[in-house]
Amino acid sequence: MTLTLIFAIFLFAVSATFTPGPNNVMLTASGANFGFRKTMPHISGICIGFPVMVAAIGLGFGLVFEKYPLLHLVLKYVGAAYLLWLSWKIMTTRRAEEGNGQGRPLTFLQAAAFQWVNPKAWIMAVSAVSTYTSVQGNVFFEVAIITALFASVSFPSASTWTLIGVGLGRVLNDPGKLKIFNIVMGLLLVASIVPILWAG
Repeated sequence: MTLTLIFAIFLFAVSATFTPGPNNVMLTASGANFGFRKTMPHISGICIGFPVMVAAIGLGFGLVFEKYPLLHLVLKYVGAAYLLWLSWKIMTTRRAEEGNGQGRPLTFLQAAAFQWVNPKAWIMAVSAVSTYTSVQGNVFFEVAIITALFASVSFPSASTWTLIGVGLGRVLNDPGKLKIFNIVMGLLLVASIVPILWAG
């Protein structure tokens, strides 16, 4: 694998992780409602869970879905249903210090497991593995490079989106404004599902 190809993978990883998607919408909402420190388990779950998913797909897990396409379809709709539930949770979240606030940040395990039902994560992982591995190359080495590059950009991306949420949370110090923000973020999460389901 050449340095030029590694740089191309790095650019793909940066653009894929920093662009809006379910993870980033949820991190922004969590940062606004719970702050950076309480969102750290959520951040860590993404930063470890997604590279593990990339490695698993690269080492052959994706072949299971080629052999059993119905399983992939089921997973897609389970993921969409889970995202709808998360959207509702975001829309009904109240800031923790309000006392009877509803909701809490995702735990490490919840965030890591979420990657497996996150449509954007699947597209990113499958695209990276199928595009940047070669038949002639050492698949283990190539997958390791792809995984490492995604791991290297995951924390900066997740932290950035969380900090955006923290900043917005400080601006939205009125409960009414925060409620509107949460509704908007929940609807954005719903909107992120539509292209995946529309694609069939």
